[in-house]
Amino acid sequence: MPKILVDGCEYEVREGANVLEACLSAGLDLPYFCWHPAMGSVGACRQCALVQYQDENDTRGRIVMGCMTPVSEGAIFSLGGDRASGFRKAIVESLMLNHPHDCAVCAEGGECHLQDMTVMTGHRDRRYRGRKNTHRNQYLGPLINHEMNRCITCYRCTRYYRDYAGGIDLAALASHDHVYFGRHAEGTLESEFAGNLVEVCPTGVFTDKTLVGSYTRKWDLQSAPSVCAGCAVGCNTLPGERYGKLKRVHNRFNAEVNGYFLCDRGRYGSGYVNSDARLNYPGLRDTDGRFNALDEQSATAEFASLIKDKRLAGIGSPRASLESNYLLRELVGATNFTAGVSSAEQAMLNQVAEILVATSALVPSIADVETADAVLILGEDVTHTAPRLALALRQSVRNKAYEMAAELKLQSWQDAAIRNLAQEQRSPLVSMAPGSTRLDDIAEIKRHLAPGEIATGAYALAEALLSAPSSDVDETTSVSEIAAILRAAKRPLIVAGTSLCEPAIADAALKIAEALSSSERRVMLSLIVPEANSLGQALLLEQGAPDLSALTASAEAGEIDTLVILENDLYRRVPGAEVDRLLNAVPDVIVLDCIETPSCSAASLVLPTATAIESEGTFVSMEGRAQRYFPVFPVSEGRRSALQWLLSGAAAAGIDSFAQLQHVDDVVTACAAAVPALSRINDAAPGQEYRSHGMRIPRQPHRYSGRTAMRANVSVHEPKQTQDEESPLSYSMEGLNRDEPGSLLPYVWAPGWNSNQSLHKFQAEVGGALRGGTAGVRLIESNSGAYASSGVSASPRPTSENALELIPRPRIFGSDELSALSEGLSELIPRAYLEFSPADASLHGLEAGDGVTVDGGTVAFEVRIDPQLRQSCVAYAPGLAGCQELKPRTVVQIAKAQDWERDNAALIASDGGVS
Repeated sequence: MPKILVDGCEYEVREGANVLEACLSAGLDLPYFCWHPAMGSVGACRQCALVQYQDENDTRGRIVMGCMTPVSEGAIFSLGGDRASGFRKAIVESLMLNHPHDCAVCAEGGECHLQDMTVMTGHRDRRYRGRKNTHRNQYLGPLINHEMNRCITCYRCTRYYRDYAGGIDLAALASHDHVYFGRHAEGTLESEFAGNLVEVCPTGVFTDKTLVGSYTRKWDLQSAPSVCAGCAVGCNTLPGERYGKLKRVHNRFNAEVNGYFLCDRGRYGSGYVNSDARLNYPGLRDTDGRFNALDEQSATAEFASLIKDKRLAGIGSPRASLESNYLLRELVGATNFTAGVSSAEQAMLNQVAEILVATSALVPSIADVETADAVLILGEDVTHTAPRLALALRQSVRNKAYEMAAELKLQSWQDAAIRNLAQEQRSPLVSMAPGSTRLDDIAEIKRHLAPGEIATGAYALAEALLSAPSSDVDETTSVSEIAAILRAAKRPLIVAGTSLCEPAIADAALKIAEALSSSERRVMLSLIVPEANSLGQALLLEQGAPDLSALTASAEAGEIDTLVILENDLYRRVPGAEVDRLLNAVPDVIVLDCIETPSCSAASLVLPTATAIESEGTFVSMEGRAQRYFPVFPVSEGRRSALQWLLSGAAAAGIDSFAQLQHVDDVVTACAAAVPALSRINDAAPGQEYRSHGMRIPRQPHRYSGRTAMRANVSVHEPKQTQDEESPLSYSMEGLNRDEPGSLLPYVWAPGWNSNQSLHKFQAEVGGALRGGTAGVRLIESNSGAYASSGVSASPRPTSENALELIPRPRIFGSDELSALSEGLSELIPRAYLEFSPADASLHGLEAGDGVTVDGGTVAFEVRIDPQLRQSCVAYAPGLAGCQELKPRTVVQIAKAQDWERDNAALIASDGGVS
């Protein structure tokens, strides 16, 4: 490793780094604006200036930009000298010429990178007294505020939005000192990753609109390490709370998972925590069918009476924690516990778990995905089913550019030079999907096929990889062309999933991965599952566990006295008539959930639970990574975590097997001992006994204020802070946020670095892993490939010329149950719709905007036309209001609806859905 001299001190630095990275990694404070560790260097702001000397005899040196200067052995620099510091001070002064004097009212105040850098350079007094340039702000949608007058033209926003995230509707407009960063016309930003502008922008140009509506200064937010519950990727988050309300969610860095960025569902989809749909008190149904509120003690006693000496069955949930699902399984017995999803989905999840545990291919992290030099996507519109994975795939296609740059000895951080070199050349990405996808703009080959055709083509591709293909399967699949791309790759990635309800696709993906396996290639296989704990639940289920159909049969046979439903609205999972059959056949139903759902209407007892942001637990992501989340703030009176309800109810019922389970750590240990596939979950995070240098880790930053004022309407005396007996964190400022494991990092702050840019102070090196290690533990590692294919057959296409097959195609906004309740995000959810191919629309006399009904139903759907959709497929978005009764992969009859907008609005309103 080369050594450099900075102001007379010698530092050993990473080979290939630039001087800015080297200085920050060494703990030196060198100001910057335009540089970002995930986006490289362009040298736009000139803020990271320092003086470089030719040798020890050179006394003058020359000004260089740290972000654009590579390190070299023996290089000599001055960071603190008069020339360098004077240059940086002058740059800040010029940037501040048009900047408003509004720090006191700016939403970014106190967490502003511009504030930090201005102080760091020593600029204090403004000499300019002329007129400032001003701009008109734009409406950019329900999530992001725009205040263009605060801009310093660092170009970070457009570099992220266009170059990194692939957006096209935000740009740098005009020129000189009139540059404007915005859209060509007002309107909602189209990218599903637009919310990252809030953290990317070093000033207050882009801010959280959902926070501004109920504003709290950043130093008054209490936060804790958490995990996004929006999908199965498992992004790490930092929710912030004040006054018992969730205020915002920011990204929590994890080098192997989400890195520096979240999707907008992960950032803005946790508003359900504050939703009016939350259950506030336990409720017991009386003989008149009405619910009466109970206190926690009475509710526990009722819970115990309904489970003591009763024949029990339990329905778990892929949105509930691993610990809660495990406790429910132990309470009712493994043979009476089901996953709480449809029979078809449960079978596919079991299949995915078996494949991932047995395959010899690497099950990749997000960081691994970004290294792929060829990608094959089978069936998934990844932006909607695993958004953060889609953002990683956008980075993977740049590997061709990095290979070209390496040949010319260009470092990977020289972003502008590499993009200019590569132009439109990309690593190949092949997409096989029923219709258009959000990644079509970077796909080299796009094939639009029905689900069964995708599986058939994938099987043919696997055969072609094992032996030279003689011809294509048909004119649409181009098997030989795709096989040649994969053969030429050193790090090929196969992406498939469960969204199309076609088990043969995952089976075929495995066959392709195994066919590619060789000592010269690192083959990766990523299988997407629907929810935050879908894979964890599949690993928890025992072989032969019943599905919902089997549970219904047991109930109708009189074999179940009490049914316990854990954080699951069954009416979203299977048709309502099937749910009614189950619930009507059981004498007593207990529902534990955080929100009021239709399933609560059939309950004898309803117990309000804490959300993932108010409780502790573990999720297992789609890559098999177990990650712990911790409560950000204490749950309000009347609510408990599902785990606490189950423990207290079992204790009150005198169930002996629960006697030794007192804390979350006890349940984690018991789960690890009972389920071999989950044996390592104890390593996901330290237990409650951990201390950092003998101290707890504070949830509140040291600048936290107003602990007495927050409850001055109740008492002027400051109460004792709530004690957390379940984790190493404290609900106070007292403690030490230093040197703890990465899984326990509650916030980032360092002297002189008040914004999220202070993250580098917690990293082993800039852009690298946290010094405390990467959060979570992988439960699945590559092995010898012991999975035996069950010979899954691809589904045939409908034979009738006019037949239409329902194809589920989830949406990032609307298909997830909880995020649909979030303020702001709910405005992005469309009304229920059906997508048709142009040929099918013409055949049925339909135009975009018409209304149609399905199989004579009462719900009308808006007609959309997808020019790329495979003929005879009709796509819908599961989870949207009105879609609950649609059964995927069935042939349906379509009829044009009259007065559909009026009738549908009334029907959706009565259903409590989102129109």
